[in-house]
Amino acid sequence: MSHDLELAAHLMDEAPHYRASPSVLDRLRARRKTWLAIRGLREIVVIGAVYVLYDLTRYVIAGDHYRAVVNARSLIAWESSWHLDPEHYLNTVFSAHVVLGLPADYIYATMHYIITPAVLIWLWRRYPESYGPARTVLIVTTVIGLVGFSTFPVAPPRLFGGYIDTMAKFSHYGWWSTAGSAPRGLGSDTNQYAAFPSLHVGWALWAGWQLYRHGQHRLTRLAGIAYPILTAVVVVATGNHYLIDVFAGVAVVGLGALGGWLITTTVGGRNRPSSSASGPPAPA
Repeated sequence: MSHDLELAAHLMDEAPHYRASPSVLDRLRARRKTWLAIRGLREIVVIGAVYVLYDLTRYVIAGDHYRAVVNARSLIAWESSWHLDPEHYLNTVFSAHVVLGLPADYIYATMHYIITPAVLIWLWRRYPESYGPARTVLIVTTVIGLVGFSTFPVAPPRLFGGYIDTMAKFSHYGWWSTAGSAPRGLGSDTNQYAAFPSLHVGWALWAGWQLYRHGQHRLTRLAGIAYPILTAVVVVATGNHYLIDVFAGVAVVGLGALGGWLITTTVGGRNRPSSSASGPPAPA
């Protein structure tokens, strides 16, 4: 009996020498800089893929002007039935005064290119545990918006008639062309009928959500509240979106949050070790 106990103790002492060697993934994670570089490359590929999807929507609905106008007329009729028509008033005020229209144009043309990636980088550097779920919500939100563009093209107010295109009116002050917020010479490379939902508002709401949730300073949280509200006013005042587009932009963020939660929960549950694997080994 004592011989058996001594043999068992010897085997337990030698057990660590027979453990499986770490996987390639574990070894990469041990090399922090290499692992961060691989993750960074993955993020670039994912974001690039989403941009390619956006670009493809332009070819899907290219030239469908008649359908886009019909859909825009339906949205305007719906807003009128609910007495929701701030587009004309805001568009008239902002287009009549360069001190209002020009800053609004710059906000529309530039802020989503700056704020959205800046918040992603901020989360990556300061709150890495929140970056993955937040990025997933942003991607799901964008994909839902692209589906909306492809299946329900809408002519924005500036292309519908009766509204003033403030970006075209003040284009000589900025770097954009008369084709929305596209740079000069690249107007044909933008989707002119991507009005419903407003991803400008969706992305701004996502960024504001992250700033308010993770901001440690009161100004940061206030910026998280003000930024999506400012964006909502700007997209309507410049003649690029209807009020219902703003509502739809908010809705797709909600759907994106739900989809992101489902994806994160599913993937996290799949990668989480089972209780039997993490518990103590069964006695020999």
